[in-house]
Amino acid sequence: MTETLQRPDNTAADHSPAHGRLTLPQGAALYVGAVLGTGVIALPALAVQAAGPASLLAWLGLVLLSVPLALTFAALGARFPDAGGVSTYTRNAFGPRAAAAVGWCFYFAVPAGAPAAAVFAGAYVEAAVGGGQRTVLLTAAALMLAVTVTNLFGVTVSGRVQLVLAVLLVTLLLTAVITAAPHGDTANLRPFAPHGWLAIAPAAALLVWSFAGWEAITHLAADFRNPGRDLPRAAGVAVGVVGVLYLAVAGVGILVLGPQAGTGAPLARLLEIGLGGPAGALAAAAALLLTFGTMNAYYASAAKLGAALGRDGALPAWLARGARAGDVPRRSLAVTASLSALAMLVVAVTGTGAEPLVLLATGAFVAVYALGTASALKLLPRGTAAHRSAMVALVAVVALALTTGWYLLWPLAMGLGALLYQRRAVRN
Repeated sequence: MTETLQRPDNTAADHSPAHGRLTLPQGAALYVGAVLGTGVIALPALAVQAAGPASLLAWLGLVLLSVPLALTFAALGARFPDAGGVSTYTRNAFGPRAAAAVGWCFYFAVPAGAPAAAVFAGAYVEAAVGGGQRTVLLTAAALMLAVTVTNLFGVTVSGRVQLVLAVLLVTLLLTAVITAAPHGDTANLRPFAPHGWLAIAPAAALLVWSFAGWEAITHLAADFRNPGRDLPRAAGVAVGVVGVLYLAVAGVGILVLGPQAGTGAPLARLLEIGLGGPAGALAAAAALLLTFGTMNAYYASAAKLGAALGRDGALPAWLARGARAGDVPRRSLAVTASLSALAMLVVAVTGTGAEPLVLLATGAFVAVYALGTASALKLLPRGTAAHRSAMVALVAVVALALTTGWYLLWPLAMGLGALLYQRRAVRN
């Protein structure tokens, strides 16, 4: 028999089907912001370092994987619109223990990933204005504060901000690609796999960070005006936009920059070559917009998830306020912001680079994807396109997990923490 956790009396019935006010364009913008983020300003260089031009195959593979992933999670969100997102789907499929484990993996991955995202943007700002590590850290701290303040006003305001950001970002990235492309040279594709074909696997492990986000907006599903109609459409728009832009930036970067695509800030170099003269300020603006968009979407999703986990007994009931559609989960947001600030302090004191943080967050998101797609196989009607997509996605996610290596210990630790918390909560 499935174990049922005791919930506080004032939150037991907090599974209202009421919907919010997010529109289709705002939802698509949140999706684009969640997925098209800091990966485009930093990870093309890291992927080229790992696999050379063959890293384009890793980009292409993950773009193709995005289709079944996005379809799967959009179908789940449309069918079960709830702030718990993947945690709710896992609860329905496998019970409260698995739900708590996957919820903790996502909730505590955001504070681990936030400093890495903010530092990526800070590096672009430092390249434009100077000031060394102090500029990087101050920029990162300012971004985290701005995102927290924006989310204090609720997801509707966040969605409006995100829509403006998405338009600016797409325009800027297309400008970089279109203006730099004429300077490309196919000779820069040779040798295509300087580190061997097996190097594509570690490149793909790094790039998972760039494609995490298809699960994030499910926590906001109930805040859509019409989740059943708008969530799948928003996901479809985002897949097209994100896929085209990622492949364009990565491909043009290699064609134009050659070996230099693996060093420094490739987006800044593309803008500089395409527009002529120094374009550091424009690249810094792009980095800030990209990072703000990603962090905005993830803070909003994590805050909603934390409230849902409090409601469901997987975290303290004090966090439960704000789980209903349209409500602002300020307590959960405060926890997310505080843990992110603590992680940022650790980064500042220890000098930890961004790559380990990226892989820690990646390990957690791979675990979330695995349990989410497994839940979809059990919950979605057999024979439908969404069910077939879930099968493809689960196989691909298991393959990605093998490339993540020992960083999977992070979600394992989160899962154990969730189980220990639940055991204590049941006893009390």
